[in-house]
Amino acid sequence: MTNNHPIIPPLKFIPLHKEALWGSESWQLSGVEGSETIVSEGHYQGLSLNELTSRLQGLLLGEANYRRFGNRFPLLIKFIDAQKDLSIQVHPSDEIAAKKGLPCGKTEMWYIMKSKPDAMLYCGLKDHLTPESYAKAVEEDAICDALAQYAVKEGDVFFLPAGRIHAIGAGCLLAEIQQTSDVTYRIYDFKRRDKDGNYRELHTEQAAECIDYNVLPSYRTSYTPQADQGVSLVQCPYFNTAVYDLREPMTIDYADLDSFVIFTALEGEAIMTDDAGHEFTLRGGESVLLPATVKTLQTKGVIKFLETFLPY
Repeated sequence: MTNNHPIIPPLKFIPLHKEALWGSESWQLSGVEGSETIVSEGHYQGLSLNELTSRLQGLLLGEANYRRFGNRFPLLIKFIDAQKDLSIQVHPSDEIAAKKGLPCGKTEMWYIMKSKPDAMLYCGLKDHLTPESYAKAVEEDAICDALAQYAVKEGDVFFLPAGRIHAIGAGCLLAEIQQTSDVTYRIYDFKRRDKDGNYRELHTEQAAECIDYNVLPSYRTSYTPQADQGVSLVQCPYFNTAVYDLREPMTIDYADLDSFVIFTALEGEAIMTDDAGHEFTLRGGESVLLPATVKTLQTKGVIKFLETFLPY
C-alpha cells in the first residue's frame, strides 16, 4: 500500500473473439454489457473490466474521469479483420443516443495495419446529400456512389466522429478505438443474406437522423511518422491517441496525466516497467491497461503501438 492506496499493476485482459458475416473481430478491452473482457492474470484475475472499474474507481480511470463515467469503462478497443465488405453504416451522437435511452453515442478511429494490397474503405460523403436524396440513393442501391472511397495502406488513419457514414472494405486489417457503444445503424448491406438466407435488418430512418451531411475535402488523417517518439493522431473529446514506433529504450512520463492509458500493440515486442517496478512484456496483437496511478513507464525493445487516454 502507498498513501493508503493499493499499488495497481498494468492489466491484461482475455480478448473476446467474434465471428461475423464479413470476417472477425478481437475485442481487446470492452465494458460493453454482455461482452466484457476479463482480467487474465495477477491479483485482479477473473474480474470483468467494469467490475475492476467499480472496485478501483478513480485509481483506475482518474478521479475526474470516474466522476464523469462512473463504473462503466468508457472506451472499447478492437482489432478488425475484414474478409468481406462491412455494411455501409453510421453511429449516433451522445445527444441522439440519450434521446433513445442509450448510454452514449459512438465516435471512433481506425489505424490501418498490414492489409491486403487492394484493400479499401468508405469514409464520409463526397457528394452533397439531403435526407431526401439520401433515402433515394439507398432505395436505388446508389449510396456507395456518394461516398468517399480510399485505397489504404499500413499507417493510414481515419477519424470517424458520430454521424460520419463509413464502411470497412474487404482486405482491411485495422485497430479500432471507440466509445463504449455497440450501436450501429446499418444503411446498406449490398443485398447480402445471413446464414439463414435472410437479408440483414437495415436502419435507414434511424441513420438519417444521425448523418452529418457536410462534405469535406478529405477524411484521411494527415500526420508525419517519427521514430522513437509519440506522434499524435487523434485528439477529440472522447480520446487522445498517438502512435509510437520505438527502436530505442524510452521513458514515457504520465506524472501530470489523470487518466488510464491503453497500449494497443501493432507489431514487435518490448519489455515495459512502471514506476512501481511492475514488469511485463507487450507483443504485437496485445493490449495493456495502465491505471491512472502509473507515473512513468520504461520501454525496452522494438515495438509499434497506439497510446490512448482520455483528454484532460
